[in-house]
Order: sequence, then structure tokens, then C-alpha cells
Amino acid sequence: MRMAIPPRATSGGGGDVRERIVASNQLFLCAVVGILFLVGVATGGLPDAATYGWGMLLIVAGGVAALSVPWSRVALGWSAVIPTIDVVAIALLRASDPSAGFPLLWAFPAIWLSSIGRIGLVVSCVGLPGLYWSMLAAGSTPRGTYSVLLLPLLLVAISAASYTVARRHESQRRLLDRQTERFAAAHREALRQEQLVTEVLDVVDFGVIRLSDSGEIILENDALTRFGDIPGFCGRTDDGELLDARLVPVPADRHPLARVRAGESFADVVAWFHRPDGRRTAMSFTGRQLSDHHGAPAGAVLIARDVTVEHDAQQARDDLVASISHELRTPLTSILGYLDLALEGGGLSDEARRQIDTSYRNSERLLGIVTDILAASSRSSASVDTRLRPRAVDVVEVARSAVSGLTPVAQERFVSIGVVRSGFAVAYADPARLRQVLDNLIANAIKFNRDGGTVTVRTSTDGVHTVVEVADTGVGMTPGAAARVFDRFFRAAPEIAGNGLGLSITRDLVNAHGGTIAVASVAGEGTTFTVTLPATEAVQRRELEERAQAELS
Repeated sequence: MRMAIPPRATSGGGGDVRERIVASNQLFLCAVVGILFLVGVATGGLPDAATYGWGMLLIVAGGVAALSVPWSRVALGWSAVIPTIDVVAIALLRASDPSAGFPLLWAFPAIWLSSIGRIGLVVSCVGLPGLYWSMLAAGSTPRGTYSVLLLPLLLVAISAASYTVARRHESQRRLLDRQTERFAAAHREALRQEQLVTEVLDVVDFGVIRLSDSGEIILENDALTRFGDIPGFCGRTDDGELLDARLVPVPADRHPLARVRAGESFADVVAWFHRPDGRRTAMSFTGRQLSDHHGAPAGAVLIARDVTVEHDAQQARDDLVASISHELRTPLTSILGYLDLALEGGGLSDEARRQIDTSYRNSERLLGIVTDILAASSRSSASVDTRLRPRAVDVVEVARSAVSGLTPVAQERFVSIGVVRSGFAVAYADPARLRQVLDNLIANAIKFNRDGGTVTVRTSTDGVHTVVEVADTGVGMTPGAAARVFDRFFRAAPEIAGNGLGLSITRDLVNAHGGTIAVASVAGEGTTFTVTLPATEAVQRRELEERAQAELS
């Protein structure tokens, strides 16, 4: 949107000022002369009415010219004609009555002439006193020296002051004109930049809403209107159609626009809404509070981006990985079954048994990798929740079962493994998923341990949360590796076999229970993983609700 800038009226504005000055000066003089004429007529104090009348007629004619002539269209020097006529007219008034003090009226043309320029100043300071002294010389001798000098000195002082004021006014006017020109240029540049930003915002494919510090919407780009019927935007007020990541209607006070108006800042908050044709659209919202160059609040900006394609692509990828993983797991399970039967049967030579045993172990490893990929194929916490069957579980028994299953692996490396408990520990969890969490942690503790090291599993509870610690005396990790240990496909020790998915899956399972997992490690000394789980169903529900609220924020 472009805004037209009106032209700056420099010469026209100066001409208007000149017309006002000419008219006002002459009208004041006409008014004074008219009042003196009326007083003279009323008191009979006009000894030479004819001469006074001619002088008054010249002054009135100057007033008519001051009002009728367009002084902004003529040269500045022509405006000196009227004060010159006034000088002559006032001389006639003085001639009509030398004792009346009419020469004081020369102050009006003196002010006028000196304001025109230096030539006018010279005429006013030299010509008017000279004319006065000439009239004195031609008439009666004045009384005293002061009568001869007072009026000329007064006219010189008035002329000098008027010239100084006029020059100062002219300098201020030129300065104001330059500042106005700079302001107009800055205004044009600001409009050009605004137009450029507007065009750029209209081209991008994400919606932008700019709010003032009072919460009023002052900018919406075209992309926002192209999104159509997003609830709460473009005049729509039906916030109930907007769904959060759990597909629950978003309350009015948690709507992204309402949150920005309330002073919140957030990033990548995903919400869904259903279109009338049945399609579901995912929108990602980012809100930021803005400040001016003084640090004071300057409103906010809300960015809306359509991420439906990204979510659909992610879902398609997860579905593909899950499908392939399922297809691979079925024949691998069959292979393992037949290899197990072959190992249990008799008649195998030592070499054949060794080869079959190697095939069995590698098939087990491959099945574990496929299982990890299948578990990691769905990244949303909602998908993990649907696979949970939580109930009150004796964590000590689950830990002992996991240790028992992995003891043969630990014995191969002479790693001692045991469970240390502090009383009866109960968690509200899915037993199978909890076993998977402990299997991953204990297996890692064995894998990254030293030959002859130890693995200790500790359990404790305070009735609200149940804690499981898996500590080892292995190689440990650097702080940088510990910070990334739960990232998908990250491997702290690339030289040790693994796919980098186990701890990522473990974290997702713990989070799905409403729990937390943390790691503490010292390079060369060992690592401790701490899993904290809700002890009761009420605690789990509260933890999950708080986590969902935090994700929305």
C-alpha cells in the first residue's frame, strides 16, 4: 500500500506570508490615520484639511493595493512601492499640521522597508531622517536639540530592530524549510521501506500478524487470508474448532492470538483445525514480544505456518518404516525359531553348532535392531500412550527379572550385576514397557562397562515418585556426549556396536509414563541413569497434564 506525499509549498508558503505582512502593515496604518481624521473632524483640529485629505487618500490607496495585488507573484522589490507612497503621504499629513507629531507614523514604513532587505534599511535609516530634517529646514526652527534628533534616532532604532527581526525570521524559515525537506525525504523513504516490507510479507507463504502494544491488529499479510477459515483469525471467533496437539479444543485464553496479546512468547506451537470439507490442517504458531530502541514494549508479532504437508510426510515415513519393520520381524522370528530348534536337536557337529550359534546370535541382533526401529518409527507422545497398559507394578521385581535375563551377557565379560532396594517400591507403569526401559539401561551398562566391572540397580520411593538408578563402573562419557545421549541415532562410542536408538526409545517410554530420565557421567569412571516414575495413577495424571500444558506454552 503506497501513500501519496503532498508537495512542500516553499515559495507559495513564503508568498502567502508576504501577502499577510503587506496587508496587515498597511491596514494598521490606515486604521491609525482614519482614527486621527475622525478625531480631527470632531474637534476641528485640522488646520489644512485639503493637504490632510490628499495624504489620507494616498494611504487608503496603498491599503487597497495591499489587499488586491497578489504579492506572491511579483518580485520582492515591488512591495517597497507602498511604504514609499506611505512616506510621501505622511509628509503631506505633517505639512497639514507641523505640530501634530505626524512624523511618528513613519515608523510604519520604516518597519516595512527595513524588513525587505539592506537597501530598504539604508533608505529607512538615511532617507527618513533626511526627509524630516529637510522639512524642518523648510519650516519653522524646532525647539531644542532633542526635537531635531529624537525622531530620527527613533526611526533608525526601529529600522535596525526590524531588519534584525526580519533576518532572524528569514533564517528560521530557511532552517524550517530544510528540516521540512529532510522530513519529507525521510517520510518518503519510510513509505518506500514500508511498501517493500509489505510486498515481501505478501509474497511469503506464512501468515504474519503485527499487534500494537495495546493488542490491536495493525498488520495482516495476504498469506494469512489465504489460509482461509482458521478459527480466531480474519474475523472468525469460533475458537472451539481449534485443536491442540492432543486434538482437544483450545480454550479461548490459550488461543495463540490471545496468548500473544497477554504478553506471552512461544515457538512452534502446533494446533489443528477441521475444514468444512473434512480435511484437517496443522498450523505452527510462533509469537514474540517486541521492544523499541528504548526497551519499552512495542507490541508483538505472531507467525502462522501451515505444516500439514510436513506432518503428513512425517506420518507417511513413520508408517513406511513401521510397515517394513513388521515385514522384516516376521521372517526373522521364524528364522530364530528354526535355528533354536536346530540347536536343541542332536546330531550336530561342533563346527555346525558353532556356525548355527553364530547365525542365531546375529539374527537376534538383527531382530533387536528391527524392534528398535519399529519402536522409534512413531515420534509422537500420543502414539506411545496408546501402547501403554499402566497399573501398580513392583519395580523391584521388574528390576530383578531384567537383571536375571541379562546375567548371562554380563557373565561373558565377568561383570557383576545386582539389585539394591530401599523397601517396597511401587510405580504406576506398564510392566512390559518398564521392563523394556530397564533392559535397555542394564544392557548399555554391561556393553559400555569394563571387563570385571559392576552394574548396580537401585530402587527407592517416597510414595509420590519411584526412582530406579542403573549405575556402572564403565568408560563413562564426556559432558558433550552426555548432553546428546538421548538423541536419536547418537552413539557416544562409535567403535562399540549399536544403532543409537535404544536410549531415545527409553526416554520416550519414560516420558509417556509421565516420568523423567537423567544421566550423570564422568569420563573414565562410570555412568548413572536415573529414572523417576509416578508412584500412583493420580500422580501420573497430574504429571501428564502439566507436561501437556508446558508443551503448549
